[in-house]
Amino acid sequence: MTLDPKTFPQNAHAALNDPLLRPALGRLKTHFGAGRTMAVQRYGDFEGLRDAGKAIRDYAVTHLDELLVTFETAVNARGGAVHWARDAAEARRLILAILQDAGAKTVTKGKSMVTEEIELNPFLEANGIAPIETDLGEYIIQLRKEPPSHIIAPAFHLSKEQVAETFFASHAELDPKRSLEERNALVQEARAVLRRRFESADAGITGANFLSAKEGAAIIVTNEGNGDLTRLLPKTHIVVTGIEKVVADMNDVAVLVRLLPRSATGQPISTYVSVMAGRRGTDESDGPENFHVVLVDNGRSKLIGTEAQDVLRCIRCSACINHCPIYGAVGGHAYGATYMGPIGAALNPGMMGVAEAAHHANASTFCGRCAEVCPVKIPLPKIMRHWRAVEHADGLAPKAITRGLALWAFAAKRPALYRLGASMVARVLKLMGRGGAVRSVPMRNGWFAVRDFPAPQGQTFMAQWKARR
Repeated sequence: MTLDPKTFPQNAHAALNDPLLRPALGRLKTHFGAGRTMAVQRYGDFEGLRDAGKAIRDYAVTHLDELLVTFETAVNARGGAVHWARDAAEARRLILAILQDAGAKTVTKGKSMVTEEIELNPFLEANGIAPIETDLGEYIIQLRKEPPSHIIAPAFHLSKEQVAETFFASHAELDPKRSLEERNALVQEARAVLRRRFESADAGITGANFLSAKEGAAIIVTNEGNGDLTRLLPKTHIVVTGIEKVVADMNDVAVLVRLLPRSATGQPISTYVSVMAGRRGTDESDGPENFHVVLVDNGRSKLIGTEAQDVLRCIRCSACINHCPIYGAVGGHAYGATYMGPIGAALNPGMMGVAEAAHHANASTFCGRCAEVCPVKIPLPKIMRHWRAVEHADGLAPKAITRGLALWAFAAKRPALYRLGASMVARVLKLMGRGGAVRSVPMRNGWFAVRDFPAPQGQTFMAQWKARR
């Protein structure tokens, strides 16, 4: 599957007509949405926790240079090494050099959206190194040669029957008559296959949910235990993460660890919270002999000081995705990018360029639900509106839209003309309405392809207000 954000309209249309995708997306409300609601209710002062999280992430973003230097100094003091990558290509080269220096041929990988972002796996494969995803969802989509469709649940778009088909096709050495009808059987099979991979890996790569500057530590939260097996068993461990993940210290991490799982999966805390700080000490029985952290910029720093800066507060919980009506209709693959849903719509135009990802900022109803559930209070609709304004100012918006806005602006500046036009449109739409709804309008069929418009009563709001007042 090729990632191309410019194909969002075509991808979205195909997704709307995918019968297998509909039931999968329907689980958003029953799984993640309901879980978050209950977790928030049980916590008590969740708004206070959100305020604290926002303040922590704001401080981190506005003091990013200081905190990253502090983090590097602390990592070096623990015998680790920090590597700085300006873009995806440099990140890939740095990681390859570390692995080649370690003589690594096989690499186990914990879940990492940044390694998806920099397209690390195909690069390693092209250079003779075999990466093995160990998060169950990531492992499934790696076998299917698909990108993640969700940030915290990469294979969310698949049914268990599709996963079973994938395992039958990929695990040819196993009994072809075995039963994979139950989810437990799928998990057991993946665990058995991956166990051998853990034991033989030459190096391990993980992401990081947070970086603690003072302690020089990287923190991951997981539910499967694969993160610990990936970081502890091989001789070389590489953390690959974005520069924005740093916070001041472990006290700040403790606050964010309360926010993240409640917002993501509805858990008070994830099954595992792993703190990774340096290589194995002389008094320790496990852990890597070599510890590296690759800090990836790849467009993040250019957002600082702009109207989109707040997007860097994101802790990748997916709450915005789980409550988004657009994502809930078309899924993650439609976006054609690593980051999907509202966070992708706010982040991608800044990192990839508005010309590449303008469709994402326009794929919003502006209902505001994403901002309401964001644990660190990112004003996602505001940032999307900013990218729409940039698209318009740069002359990248479709001509039909710019001409339509120009016509609307011309009328809006002339109240009498606006009232006349609105009155005529209301009457026409009333005549076009059947059963209380307008189902098509000439030259606007695309808008009506998946929804109807409530038919007006024949009068504008202003006219009804004047008559009733």
